[in-house]
Amino acid sequence: MKTDKVKVAFLVPYPLRLAPSQRFRVELFLPELDKASIYYNVQSFIDEKTWHQLYNGGSFIRKSWGVVKGFARRWKLVLFDLGKFDFVFIHREAAPVGPPVFEWIISKVFRKKIIYDFDDAIWIPNTSKVNNLVSWFKACWKIKYICKWSYKVVGGNEYLCNYARSFNKQVIKIPTCVDTVNRHNQLKNQQTEKVVIGWTGSQSTLKFLENIIPVLKELHERFDFEFVIIANQAPLFDLSFSKFIRWDEHSEVEDLLQLNIGVMPLDNDPWCEGKCGFKLIQYLSLGIPAVASPIGVNATIIDEGINGYLCSSKEEWIKALTDLIENASLRSQMGKDGREKVITNYSIQSQTASFLNLFN
Repeated sequence: MKTDKVKVAFLVPYPLRLAPSQRFRVELFLPELDKASIYYNVQSFIDEKTWHQLYNGGSFIRKSWGVVKGFARRWKLVLFDLGKFDFVFIHREAAPVGPPVFEWIISKVFRKKIIYDFDDAIWIPNTSKVNNLVSWFKACWKIKYICKWSYKVVGGNEYLCNYARSFNKQVIKIPTCVDTVNRHNQLKNQQTEKVVIGWTGSQSTLKFLENIIPVLKELHERFDFEFVIIANQAPLFDLSFSKFIRWDEHSEVEDLLQLNIGVMPLDNDPWCEGKCGFKLIQYLSLGIPAVASPIGVNATIIDEGINGYLCSSKEEWIKALTDLIENASLRSQMGKDGREKVITNYSIQSQTASFLNLFN
């Protein structure tokens, strides 16, 4: 290890290449650190085996053992390796359960500069049904303290940044990004024989699709389209005209390019207000116009009638989707406009300088 390099320890919750927020908020920028001669070491809390058990029922002992091992890795870092680093970048939290012990030790005992990054309203309790027990141990109240103890705080949108500014003056907004040069670098051909409407996301957000199932069913009585769901687990609901594609990092872009139209329904609540609209960023980056709920940053990403539509009612959803289903030229133009917006505002190329500046 060269002593003249800036050295950063990245504490992330999940195994590499598997969790969307971590992949696109942390891992995507790692090659840029290499180019800038910044040394880094990434340490996950949860290992890959535990990750695959997380959203399944049962397996409490195996899940618990995975958490114990995660704590052991964190203690090893804090007690034996922390002195090597100038900065400690924490994505979401150093440990997924319990009080902010590691953050306190890192900042108050070892006096290391914490750069704290989050992309959800994680100070608000929000756990899935299969992990209800976890809600007792999440300690969501700790987020304000981590913000307070940090050298800098990075929020994925203005809503999150405003929360962080209540506890820290050094708050930087960096949206969740895609690489529009090397990966999300294609433009959807909208002149297709059959229209495909689709959604991508994790198992925990599949529930929001239930908001538009009546819309999709009504539309399917008039139009012959397919509805594609790209996720890490199949949905519990059943649509006769839907197709499930299991998410795969290697085919992610290819799978998304099956879509002519992307959707992002949300609930109107404080948790959804904090979402960073990454589904929309992925759709638009590939020239896929989007239809979304006007919640939080969605209303910033979507320019009404330019790169997509914002819909609050069933009637608005039906009209927006009808217009896009019937008009391939409209889809093409909106797709081009959407990609341009992502290149300018939500690409790694547009945000690298802000990310590297965190380590000044």
